[in-house]
Amino acid sequence: MPKVFTSEKQKIGELGENIATKFLMKHDFSILDRNYTKKWGEIDIVTEKDHKLYFIEVKSVSRETLSTFIPKSYNDSDERYEHRPEDNMHPWKLKRLSRTIQTYLLHKNVPENVEWQVDLLVVYLCLKERKARVKVVSDIIL
Repeated sequence: MPKVFTSEKQKIGELGENIATKFLMKHDFSILDRNYTKKWGEIDIVTEKDHKLYFIEVKSVSRETLSTFIPKSYNDSDERYEHRPEDNMHPWKLKRLSRTIQTYLLHKNVPENVEWQVDLLVVYLCLKERKARVKVVSDIIL
């Protein structure tokens, strides 16, 4: 049964995941699963490329224009500093993700010798302009 997204935040998240999926397919990744969910966590996208599994976490954010996504330094005292979506990868989130990945590997009978990694895709959305930008953070350490 597909998930039903009702809140504005959930709809932005779903749109971001759809854009991330298209981005991955454009870069020759095969989509194996989306929204693999257990009580203790969820994997947004599971992909495969060159005999390697990729567990993809997607973080999406929407703003008025894409130019507002220019990151400011942490030392910048300017109050306009934009929170980076990748900052939401808290240790407890990584722990839950790790447990869910281990469950996925067991559930799908993935051989132990199969390489895998965790990547973060940050999707910047400008709904008004109907544009998006994707930033890849590769090989997150759990």
